[in-house]
Amino acid sequence: MSSPLADRLRPRTLDEVCGQRHLLAPGCVFRRAVSGPRVPNMIFYGPPGVGKTTVARILAKQSGMLLHQLNGTSAGTADIKSVLADVGTFGAHSGVLLYLDEIQYLNKKQQQSLLECLEDGSVTLIASTTENPYFYVYNALLSRAAVFEFKPLSPEDVLLGLKNALRRLSDEGMPVRAEEGALELLAESCGGDMRKALGNLEFAVLAAREQDDGRLVTRQDAAGAAPRGAMRYDKSGDGHYDCISALQKSIRGSDPDAAVHYLARILEGGDMLSACRRLLVIAAEDVGLAYPMAMAVTKACVDSALQLGMPEAQLPLAEAAILLATAPKSNSAHNAILKAAADIRAGKVGPVPRQLQNRHFDGEDAAVKGQNYLYPHDYANHWVAQQYLPDELRGTVYYEYGDNKTEQAAKAYWQKVKG
Repeated sequence: MSSPLADRLRPRTLDEVCGQRHLLAPGCVFRRAVSGPRVPNMIFYGPPGVGKTTVARILAKQSGMLLHQLNGTSAGTADIKSVLADVGTFGAHSGVLLYLDEIQYLNKKQQQSLLECLEDGSVTLIASTTENPYFYVYNALLSRAAVFEFKPLSPEDVLLGLKNALRRLSDEGMPVRAEEGALELLAESCGGDMRKALGNLEFAVLAAREQDDGRLVTRQDAAGAAPRGAMRYDKSGDGHYDCISALQKSIRGSDPDAAVHYLARILEGGDMLSACRRLLVIAAEDVGLAYPMAMAVTKACVDSALQLGMPEAQLPLAEAAILLATAPKSNSAHNAILKAAADIRAGKVGPVPRQLQNRHFDGEDAAVKGQNYLYPHDYANHWVAQQYLPDELRGTVYYEYGDNKTEQAAKAYWQKVKG
C-alpha cells in the first residue's frame, strides 16, 4: 500500500520547503544557525501542515545524527528513557536528535526528564507544538531551547506545492493535469495547511475521469474534494482565544464588519456558547453606561440564540454584535469596579458607617446608638447629603462619568441637584 501523497512529497532539503521564508530564506538567522555542523535545541510552534516535522527531519538528515521521533500524545517516560539509552552507542556516533511532536501533551515530570541530557549536550531536542509554547512547555525546557514560529502557508505557497505534486505523480506513472482554477481552489480552501491540500488533491485525482493523456482534475473535482473552506478553530486552543479576543476588540473598536467576521468564525467552529458569553461581557464592559439598554437587548439576543440553536442562532447573535459595535462606548463601570476591588484587596475596607448598618438590629434604642440614617426619598429630588463610604475611604472617587450623551446627562443632573 502506497504512503499518502503528503508523505511521498515531503521535501528533502530546506530549499524545497514551501513557505516559512522568514526562517528559511538565505541569510536569515534561523537558516544560518542550522547550516553549521551543530544543530541547536529548538521548539517549533505553529498550526498543522506548515512544515515543522519536515524541517526537523531535514535537519536531522543533514547533521548525520541518529533521529528518534516521539509524539507527546502517546509517548511516556519509558519512551524517553529508551531514546536516552542510545546516547554513546555506535549507531549514534554523531549524536542523538530527538524530534518530539505535540510536546504540550507531556506532563511536567516527563518534560523534566529531558533536562539533564539537554544540559550536557548528549541529546539535541527539536520539539513542535500547535499551541503557544510559553503556556504549555516547562520553563526550564524553554530556557534551553530557541523558539521559532511556523506560520500558515499562503495560497501561493500551497499552489507551488500542489504543482510539484502533479509533477511527482506523473513521474510515478500517473499522468495528471489540472483544469485552470482547480489547483487554485484547493490552495485557497485548505487554510494554509499543505498536508490538507495534498490530501484533497489526492482525493480529487482518484475521483478524476481518465482521458487519453491521463487524468484531468476539474474545478468540480476540486470543489468536491474540498467542499468547505478549511478553518483552524480549536475550542480549547490558541485559535479559540484569538478569535474571542478579536471579536471583543473589533466591537470595542466600533468595526461592525470585523465583529461579524469573527463572530462567524466562532460559530462556524461550533462554539456558540462562547460567542454568547463574550457578547454579554462586551455589553457590560465596552458599551456599558453609554447605552444601558445594550445589555438587555444583548441578553434577549443570546436567549433567542440558545432557544433557536444553529444555524438560526446566528441571526440574533449577529444583531447583537452589530448593535454593540455601532453603539456609543463607555468603560466607566468597568474602571470603577476594578478600582474598588483593588482597594479591597489592599485592605482599604473600614467599618460600614453607622447610619448605613442594618437598622432592625438596633431595636427601640436606635437613636441612642446613633443610627440617624437619612431616608433620601423624604428629601427634594430624592437626595440628601450624608456619608456612605467608610471613614478610611471618605472622598474616594471610583466612578468617573464617561464622555457620552447618557452619562453626561446624568452628570449634569446630579451637579444641579447636589450643587
